[in-house]
Amino acid sequence: MKSVSIFGATGSVGQSAVDLIARAPASYDVIALTGGRNIAQLAADAVRLNAKLAVTCHSELFNDLKALLAGTGVEVAAGDLAITEAAHRPADWTLSAIIGAAGLMPSFTALSHGRTLALANKESLVTAGPLLMQAAKDHRATILPVDSEHSAVFQALVGEDMAAVERVIITASGGAFRDWPMADLANATLAQASSHPNWDMGQRITIDSASMFNKGMELIETKEFFGVDPSMIEVLVHRESLVHALVGFNDGALMAHIGPPDMRHAIGYALHWPQRAELPVERLDLAKIGQLSFEAPDPARYPALGIAADVMQIGGLAGAVFNAAKERALDQFIAGQIRFVDMAGVVSRVIDTMLARDGLQNARITLDTVLEIDALARVRADEALHELG
Repeated sequence: MKSVSIFGATGSVGQSAVDLIARAPASYDVIALTGGRNIAQLAADAVRLNAKLAVTCHSELFNDLKALLAGTGVEVAAGDLAITEAAHRPADWTLSAIIGAAGLMPSFTALSHGRTLALANKESLVTAGPLLMQAAKDHRATILPVDSEHSAVFQALVGEDMAAVERVIITASGGAFRDWPMADLANATLAQASSHPNWDMGQRITIDSASMFNKGMELIETKEFFGVDPSMIEVLVHRESLVHALVGFNDGALMAHIGPPDMRHAIGYALHWPQRAELPVERLDLAKIGQLSFEAPDPARYPALGIAADVMQIGGLAGAVFNAAKERALDQFIAGQIRFVDMAGVVSRVIDTMLARDGLQNARITLDTVLEIDALARVRADEALHELG
């Protein structure tokens, strides 16, 4: 029996993991489930999976969660410190699916115990990639990618020599506005940006898909996780969302990973690695699909990709600035304070300002400096909002 913990259990990735584990309850000992404000879902899943501990990151919801789980035998906790404490509890396999910089501490805590970390939290690699990979090495821990694109690259590299890799291609659907006239993007509404053509995801990542900030994050993740030069990483718009990534080798061959747009594939691969196991995902009928399309992304439509490329070249703490400014710009768009097209401008302005004023390019990356820069970049993003206004 494998012991598992799911951090971010009530989000879209977490729910996919819950679904897989619930299908084979005798195979898993669920140590901890954590979530946010959706405590009804958190409590229901804790009971469903017979979890030992349920934690909400919101301290004020402790009594409500405790009431929901009264008499079930599930231990209840709340607050950021409780999330970290949950990550200290022994588990063979930990899924880090918390969105945002809040996922940093659980990721590092799990690695400090030499665990297998299934990583869906983009921010851990974007803000502190070298630190995270070194922590895994120091503690003899294993990191398995759970983003569909990076899981695809990981699978394409099984048995291959990294020295033979010439390029890594990650794909993007193009998001909600891929066919919109450019002039109309300035008037894009929150509801329109929150609807994805292919994937069923949470609101924030769906909006990040429309802007391709999520793909910018994935570019940085690819560099950090696989240790490839930024010049080797490419993005292709692939509308069908069936080819998740391709790896090109020095003999001209391209190895592609093809599968349905279902996060249970990448989660299931990480859950059963190094073996493969049967998963409840669609089996593709390629004859019925007929054709697959690819196109280069338009830099004018997706400025986030250019910003991310610059961040990879800058290095240092630029990734932490990029992520924090992106998160705050997204907050501003959701709150109706800026337009969809203004988000890239906020992020770019924060990066330029902080690099010029604070000298972050050659700064030493530690968890403390990452968290410090994360907080500072959010303040600078608010300043950029006032400048735009």
